[in-house]
Amino acid sequence: MRRCWVLTSGIAGTENQCLGLAEAMGEEPVVKRSTPASPWRHLPAVPFMPKLGALAAGSDPLEPPWPSLLIASGRRAVGLALGLRRAAGCFTVFVQDPRVAPRRFDLVIAPRHDGVRGPNVVETRTALHRVTPARLAEAGRRFAPDLEALPRPLVAVLVGGASRRHRFEPADGAALGRALAAMAREAGAGLAITASRRTAPASMEALVRALEDTPAQLWRGEGENPYFGYLALADAIVVTGDSVSMTSEACASGKPVYVAPMRGRGSKRIDRFFQGLREDRLIAPFTGPIDDWAPRPPLDETARAAGIVRRHYERWRAAQAAP
Repeated sequence: MRRCWVLTSGIAGTENQCLGLAEAMGEEPVVKRSTPASPWRHLPAVPFMPKLGALAAGSDPLEPPWPSLLIASGRRAVGLALGLRRAAGCFTVFVQDPRVAPRRFDLVIAPRHDGVRGPNVVETRTALHRVTPARLAEAGRRFAPDLEALPRPLVAVLVGGASRRHRFEPADGAALGRALAAMAREAGAGLAITASRRTAPASMEALVRALEDTPAQLWRGEGENPYFGYLALADAIVVTGDSVSMTSEACASGKPVYVAPMRGRGSKRIDRFFQGLREDRLIAPFTGPIDDWAPRPPLDETARAAGIVRRHYERWRAAQAAP
């Protein structure tokens, strides 16, 4: 029987990338959230098949019936994925940089800013995601009544927060709020704002105070998440420059995307991501005014990668079935 597993340590960002790839392939994956227990989690990424007690508490069991397709991501999933490939003989795809030789997997799907190279590496311009035209259309219908009182054009604002390399203090929230308020006044626009789990409440409150009388709707984490609805209904999108995933999802919406700078130490890897999208004319810096409201073709890197994986996987299956 054909079975697809998605294997991660349970981090939402990596899991969503794997789910997006599986869904774009037409698979209905079984999600496995598993990590090795100590001391195995500290060992190099060798093929690792867990025995009793070798998985961390709370991990999903990894046992037959085995999948024929395994999609994995995350540093702690590398050894497990290699072990499953050896034990189950499954077609194994690793998403993002595995930090080991790509040839150890059947395919590696890695964004170009990771710099992973190899004959079995599929390079993407953005991170993989779960944004699809169908999902956006359905979310747009569901959330349109909530936003109908806001003036048009409508700007979706995707706010991230502090990370290992970025800072988003209350002063930063206030500065972004003032810039958004000025843009909205000039364009006669409304704002649909959503915060992430990393957005500090004090920083978000400072942003909201700076908006003063600007017509806006803010999602604070209560009730159904309108994130896809905002992407679907916006005429343009402003996203903070700390998040590869939010920027990737914004580019998949087919709307003009503006990136608000974030304070921090920076990262050559993340800088390459944003530089590549700027050179491709897919994003622009948010400096205040928005002067481009024209729709553009969505950048659907997930569907493109899924098509490549599907072709390789079907050839592999045919070879397995051959006498």
